[in-house]
Amino acid sequence: MTLTDIAWTDVNVPDIQPDFSAPFFQGLQVIASYILAAAMLVVLIMLILAGAALAFRGLASDRTRTWAGENILWIFIAAAVLGAASGLFQWFINFDFGF
Repeated sequence: MTLTDIAWTDVNVPDIQPDFSAPFFQGLQVIASYILAAAMLVVLIMLILAGAALAFRGLASDRTRTWAGENILWIFIAAAVLGAASGLFQWFINFDFGF
């Protein structure tokens, strides 16, 4: 018997459907969403405080205004990076703040 004598219908291969779900993935998604939400809130508060310190002269001390002027660009960059990460997270995994 040669390889050409064997008919392909002689082999019965069951239909295999892999299961990619794991019980800990849901927990990891919730933890990641908590971390992203907390980081976004912190950056938002920093952005509001820095903007208010720069906009209103009597609201903050000179040291705070100096800090805000030096770091407001970095705060904008952090907000953009966190927004992009949150958007990707929402697109891939369905963003959940956990509330």
